[in-house]
Amino acid sequence: MPEPELDIIVYGASGFVGKLLAEYLVKNAPAGIKIGLGGRSLEKLAAVRARLGDAAAELPLVLADADDPTALKVLAMRTRVVATTVGPYAKYGHALAQACAAAGTDYVDLTGEVLFHRDSIDANHDLAVSTGARIVHSCGFDSIPSDLGVHVLHKLVQADHAGEMTDTTLVVTSLRGGISGGTIDSLRNQIDESKDDARLRKLAASPYSLSPDREREPDLGRQSDVTVVDGRKISPSLKGWKAPFFMASYNTRVVRRSNALRDWAYGKKFKYSEVMSVGSSVISPVVAGGVAVGLGALIAGLALPPTRFLLDKVLPAPGEGPSEDAQKKGHFTLDVFTVTTTGARYRSRVRAQGDPGYSATAVMLGESALSLAVDSAELPAGTSLPDAAGVLTPATALGDVLVERLRSAGFEISAKKL
Repeated sequence: MPEPELDIIVYGASGFVGKLLAEYLVKNAPAGIKIGLGGRSLEKLAAVRARLGDAAAELPLVLADADDPTALKVLAMRTRVVATTVGPYAKYGHALAQACAAAGTDYVDLTGEVLFHRDSIDANHDLAVSTGARIVHSCGFDSIPSDLGVHVLHKLVQADHAGEMTDTTLVVTSLRGGISGGTIDSLRNQIDESKDDARLRKLAASPYSLSPDREREPDLGRQSDVTVVDGRKISPSLKGWKAPFFMASYNTRVVRRSNALRDWAYGKKFKYSEVMSVGSSVISPVVAGGVAVGLGALIAGLALPPTRFLLDKVLPAPGEGPSEDAQKKGHFTLDVFTVTTTGARYRSRVRAQGDPGYSATAVMLGESALSLAVDSAELPAGTSLPDAAGVLTPATALGDVLVERLRSAGFEISAKKL
């Protein structure tokens, strides 16, 4: 098979996040890295290229429709890495992920869809292992901060010989930014996919829905994603009650998959959840409870035609996003707390400037693609995987390489003993 002519193809480059990703890579990719812009409209791709300025004037345009397996196969064979922003992935992602797995081409995306991720594992993992492809889902705000936050925490616990991690909780300490239209559309699609299928609903609800071997997962009792908890139960110094985090039902499964892929190196009693801060006043338990009810109401509302019609009028649509100024004002700080089997307590922090679902996600996806394209020989980093291929997670596929890249891009990713 001839060597690919390109290093990275941005698929979906004419979409809102695709444009941000293309701009980021044009500005930040090392000299000599060859980037292409992919999508289904040459006219739209040419317009994106023109807006990127002289540095992008010679970028190849790659035409491929998401439902054309032949065109996607050709696209995958032309490059070493595909970075796709085209979702919902359950609708538009299967053929591209499979084309990359078959071609031995590395792949990164932004999915937050449990059912798509599970289908990709079943369809592509063994194939990707055989070809050497690294299929890395969820390389944006879903689920890099969660996965890398636990990764660096685990490394410090290991270095301190402090035992295994047990109760571990991510707390969204601060967050400014909107939910993307693509995230809402993915939620709609998963609700539609599973509402008439009890098996799919059960799979989506399972805490180990992304596990490589569900029979070997530990029985840790009920692990709810809609939890209201006193912060002092997470860490003695943490004030106020905490509300459910709307991305927990996906992120937690990715982190548990990382643990399982590492042969449960985080710990057989590793129990992971995600919540968000709603302040520390006396009314924080009421606010936290209100958030829990609101999340349930949103999901129920999207499942019922009359209320979905109304919600669709006010929720962001796919392809929409905030202004450049609003994106710059966005930020997030996520703290991950753990207690180990020796009783030691640790905390990691992942913090960045920029709207989490847009500008910051473009950085995370861009640096994930560059990790594969530039630093391939150093991967996987800090894992105990028997091989470096398959359907992996950000932590198991990219590990320390991505941590260092994001730090260089202005992210704080740190861990300390409490």
